[in-house]
Amino acid sequence: MPTHEPDRRETGPSLERILGLIDPGMLDVVVAPRGTGVPVTDVVLHDPGEEREDDGARAAAGLILLAVGVEAASPEALDVLRAADRAGAAAVVMRPGARGPRAELVEAAGRGRTALLTRRPGQGWTEVLGRLRTALVHSGPAGTAGVAGLRPGDLSGLANTVADLVGGAITIEDPQSRVLAYSRLDHEPDPMRRLTILGQEVPRWRVDELRASGFFRTLWSTEDVVRLPADDRYAERLAIAVRHGSEVLGSIWAAADGRPLAEDAAAALRTAARAAVPHLSHHQTWGRAAARAREGAVHALLRGDVRSAREAGVTADRPYTVVVAEAYDGRGGEAYDGRGGDGRGAGAYDAQDAGSAGRRVLDVLALQAAAYRPGCVTARSGRRLYVLVPAGDGEADPARALLASARSVPREVVLAGAGPVAAGPAGLPASREAAELVVRVLRERAARLPAGEARSAVAAYDEVVPEATVLRLLDRVEPLWGSLSGPVHAMVEHDRAHGSAYGDSVTAYLDASCDTGTAARRLNVHPNTLRYRLRRARELFGVDPADPAVRLLVEIGLRLAARRSHRAGSP
Repeated sequence: MPTHEPDRRETGPSLERILGLIDPGMLDVVVAPRGTGVPVTDVVLHDPGEEREDDGARAAAGLILLAVGVEAASPEALDVLRAADRAGAAAVVMRPGARGPRAELVEAAGRGRTALLTRRPGQGWTEVLGRLRTALVHSGPAGTAGVAGLRPGDLSGLANTVADLVGGAITIEDPQSRVLAYSRLDHEPDPMRRLTILGQEVPRWRVDELRASGFFRTLWSTEDVVRLPADDRYAERLAIAVRHGSEVLGSIWAAADGRPLAEDAAAALRTAARAAVPHLSHHQTWGRAAARAREGAVHALLRGDVRSAREAGVTADRPYTVVVAEAYDGRGGEAYDGRGGDGRGAGAYDAQDAGSAGRRVLDVLALQAAAYRPGCVTARSGRRLYVLVPAGDGEADPARALLASARSVPREVVLAGAGPVAAGPAGLPASREAAELVVRVLRERAARLPAGEARSAVAAYDEVVPEATVLRLLDRVEPLWGSLSGPVHAMVEHDRAHGSAYGDSVTAYLDASCDTGTAARRLNVHPNTLRYRLRRARELFGVDPADPAVRLLVEIGLRLAARRSHRAGSP
């Protein structure tokens, strides 16, 4: 089998390097006549209609060609391979087919210069293209680490690093003006930056303004920095598109952050745009899948699987506290029903939809957590966000400031609680359970308020211990309660069947420390009406609020009845 030395005019990372950076098993090397040390310049889709004898070699030299629609066992595969070899391509990738490559194709590849690769079954061409291009970017001049040794895809670290270079506030956005990361908040942001960060995207009306003015057209069509002058509303901004070849991956925005931008801010942004390519490319290709895997590891860790700590990004010998936040529509469209945020009680995990408003709020809270302190880890489930907050040495309340920021999300209701600090991963499930109980306490408080009066609320576990303990007891008693009978059971069933209010009347009376006047005002009835209901409760069911045992059973039974009623009434 003849071999050939690589053309020294070709430059770029080796085919071996590229294949080493993609998922093992995505591609198989069938034949590599020059070995896998040949340089690669780009990855493109092979289009036979674009082949031309005069410039084909120059156009395809060093390329990995993806022969979409071509099966290695088909007659046309040989023509595609020969055309790629004439053009000097580094490799050509085909579908293997059920029978694999034909012997004639393998022999032809061994006599040529172009490596023959096949795509493993189950791998889509779009995914293969994205992974190969990302690997190529990571192997390019910017290097795998990018700016200041950042790990690939560390957009928050990139934003903070660029902010130091530019001397302003940095926002990294995707092509749809959605926020991917922003730099730490050293100064009070101007109104536009605040709106953009809280909404996790540039407000639509602002996008429309910039589009109508031609700003975006200029931004996407130039490789240079575009200036947006300051006006009476907002500070000056500089923006630059981040490109990989002809593809726009996103943009970097710099805003004056309480001080003028540095004189060389534009030059720093140009450098940052080049360095950002591997990070944004990594985010596009691997970031989302990695984020899903990391979320799964966080949930497994919170359930007690300490083996998931490393994948979740949790340091084994560092203390953490768990924060749980739930998001509700602030317009009063959702009920606070005293149950777990997933609808099945504390500790349950599922992926139910939290609604668009809830997802937006959770996105904002996750961004706030990422900016709160290094090492914060987040995961979502339904309308819940879980945050693992690392604690400093001897720090008893590491989540206080994060809880305060959760309370400030506008127009939505956020209920957030923090559990006790856990010494290590093994203690995180207990911290999570305590944080969930805090949120349940806050939800029950909100459920007792008049419609439309609920507000965001936060608390740490040690602030709600009595109420949380009652919830724990009720959780244990509830399975037994249904198998029992007695005066309280009879009263609750009568109220359910006839729509009467004996239970509410007895509850109000006990909550008011047996003060008839106070209880009547809370029920908005005349004191005589309340006295009549209490007398009838004794006559019909034997419920006497003066009896200590009955009072205890009433507290338990009516709380459980309210819990069941909320469940039955929830959509």
